[in-house]
Amino acid sequence: MTNYKHVLVAVDFSAETKVILNKAAEISRSNKAGLTLFHAVECSDALYASDLVMPVDMELCEEMEKKAKNRLIELAGKLELGDVDVRVSIGVAKHEIIRTAEEAGADLIVLGSHGRHGLQLLLGSTANGVLHLARCDVLAVRVNEEK
Repeated sequence: MTNYKHVLVAVDFSAETKVILNKAAEISRSNKAGLTLFHAVECSDALYASDLVMPVDMELCEEMEKKAKNRLIELAGKLELGDVDVRVSIGVAKHEIIRTAEEAGADLIVLGSHGRHGLQLLLGSTANGVLHLARCDVLAVRVNEEK
């Protein structure tokens, strides 16, 4: 088992966010590792196959970014995560997660996996993209979906 020094947990504010945060916090505590909470604001129409991004209203994106940061701070407080780094950025989630993990010096990325199938899998998922692009370990926490 690797002793991690810094864990980045990427959340999308889905119903399973607390489960994913708790898993990352548990790993962080057991390794005495730093913890970064991260959310990527995807406020554009990204074409997943090529990651082309259409122009958007930047004021709206910046407002979404502020709200996301406040939500992360609130979650950290409610879950009593202690001293954590909170970061939010605007862009394609998989690329922003990788960039932020590298900036934070993370050696583990924790995120949720929704277990996509069929066409959704072919179009790609954030977890799949991060898994293939990351230079560090990735833990994809399986989250339940209603069927």
